[in-house]
Amino acid sequence: MNWVAFSVFVVLFAFITVLGFVAGHWRRGDLGLIDEWGLAGRRLGTFITWFLLGGDLYTAYTFIAVPALVFGAGAIGFFALPYTIIVYPFVFVVFPRLWSVAHKHGYITASDFVQGRFDSRPLALAVTVTGILATMPYIALQLVGIQVVLAGMGIPTGGFVGDLPLIIAFVILAAFTYNSGLRAPAVIAVVKDLLIYGTVLAAIIVIPIELGGYGKIFASAPLSKLILPTPPAGSYGSYSAYATLALGSAFALFLYPHSVTGVLSASSRRAIMRNSALLPAYTFLLGLIALLGYMAIAAGVGTMPSFAGYFHRYGPNFAVPALFLATFPSWFVGIAFAAIAIGALVPAAIMSIATANLFTRNIYREYFRPDCSKGEETEVAKLASLVVKFGALAFILFLPQKYAIQLQLLGGVWISQTLPAVVLGLYTRRLHRHALLIGWIVGIVVGTAMVASLGFASSVYPLRILSITVPCYAALASLVINLAVTVVLTWLFNLGRAARGRDQTTELDYQEATP
Repeated sequence: MNWVAFSVFVVLFAFITVLGFVAGHWRRGDLGLIDEWGLAGRRLGTFITWFLLGGDLYTAYTFIAVPALVFGAGAIGFFALPYTIIVYPFVFVVFPRLWSVAHKHGYITASDFVQGRFDSRPLALAVTVTGILATMPYIALQLVGIQVVLAGMGIPTGGFVGDLPLIIAFVILAAFTYNSGLRAPAVIAVVKDLLIYGTVLAAIIVIPIELGGYGKIFASAPLSKLILPTPPAGSYGSYSAYATLALGSAFALFLYPHSVTGVLSASSRRAIMRNSALLPAYTFLLGLIALLGYMAIAAGVGTMPSFAGYFHRYGPNFAVPALFLATFPSWFVGIAFAAIAIGALVPAAIMSIATANLFTRNIYREYFRPDCSKGEETEVAKLASLVVKFGALAFILFLPQKYAIQLQLLGGVWISQTLPAVVLGLYTRRLHRHALLIGWIVGIVVGTAMVASLGFASSVYPLRILSITVPCYAALASLVINLAVTVVLTWLFNLGRAARGRDQTTELDYQEATP
């Protein structure tokens, strides 16, 4: 047991716990209203929105998994860099329109918008269910980051004693989220990001000095991990896999409910546009984090006998904790591990709030209590957020970890299928509501079947086009099929003059920045 690291870890964790409860008094509002509890009153400015979206999108699993992928598989892990560059121009153009129409009509979720735009309860329900399904394993995977750092400090793994710290962490998370709503992760995100930036900057300065410089670090990595392997004849190999992973992930990222929640909590569409220009700073940070994978190779942590048991249990996911344990004094290890754990709690809190908003607005109120009061709506959202958190906790405690990781591969595949209704719906209503629903069904089935055919071990499916094999991220391939089905069926439904329903919005709603 590394008591020094653990003590520092506990002190920092206690600090953010207090901060989470105090956050409910920041920019005080009536937390009995879902706008105040679930969207922080839609009053978050550019500064806090930047930290919230950063804490929302750059998670503990990113801190652990990106360098782990570089450590284990090499250069393919750097697909995360172009995808986080591609996504922000996309956000700059698209999501101010969503903010404006949501602000005008009081929409809380993407499903609210779809219901108002297309007048289709089944289509809105499809978007709701997709958001919840895609987010649950994402929340569960935040626990992987916490489990790994707890193990690195010497806390026993497995059994009730090993799971108890994780349970305590999530009880604390549940308590301050229930009490303070979105304000809690918004305030904590500032501390989390400062810790992570400090940790990463220290790592990229100190570790290369210890290892003899970046030249020696790159020289220690085999060539096969420094560049993408040349594809064999008749295949685009890792080239198309890399490109489609980047593009497909960019389309999916801001469709997740927690991303939409972060956007809709902003005080203005201008705050969203500013953040689209500022958030690439996190891409720079992500590039530095990815380099930790090469540093772990150079340090030889995978062959150190003291870490053998951890690598056997956690695989490459233990690369970063092992690197810090091998390089830094215990007090700094405690700071770094606290940064990773807090980096898990912030997105987990936002994700649970976002899925609770979806359940309450688009299932409970829509199908069970259409006449429920605003207070009842908020109370149900709070309870739903607790269920989501502890459902994710049970997911990771009672199922083998490998299944959680494999199911996460489906997250991007599933959420991508909502793009036609949500993103294209912001610009046009020409796509028929029935065609959008059928296209969604086809996309979900095809995308899931692609990943299932690979035994859920990968999300890159080998497409055969004539005599050429094109490995492609299943999310992108299934989205193309979804769009094709939607366009063809829209033409057929229009021929049959199928009813389109009433559009609650006007073009002006998407353009006005309502004060």
